[in-house]
Amino acid sequence: MLLGFKTELKLNNQQRTVLIKHCGVARHAWNWGLNLTKQILDHNKANPDAKIKFPSAIDLHKWLVALVKSENEWYYECSKSTPQQA
Repeated sequence: MLLGFKTELKLNNQQRTVLIKHCGVARHAWNWGLNLTKQILDHNKANPDAKIKFPSAIDLHKWLVALVKSENEWYYECSKSTPQQA
């Protein structure tokens, strides 16, 4: 027998704003990583002799800090673990 529980968060305006910011940062980081992965797949498909290795999670985090955060200052409004977990 499977049981499920529903939980509703009752947030005030400040908490709702912070939650939305964190969701936006996570979505942006996920889409950035997905785009990078698609570019690598397309390159590897077009050039089977010169394949690019997929970056590790540590490499992705370093690139995210170096490239994305420098262009998007709003990343610093959220916890550092938000884009890391995305």
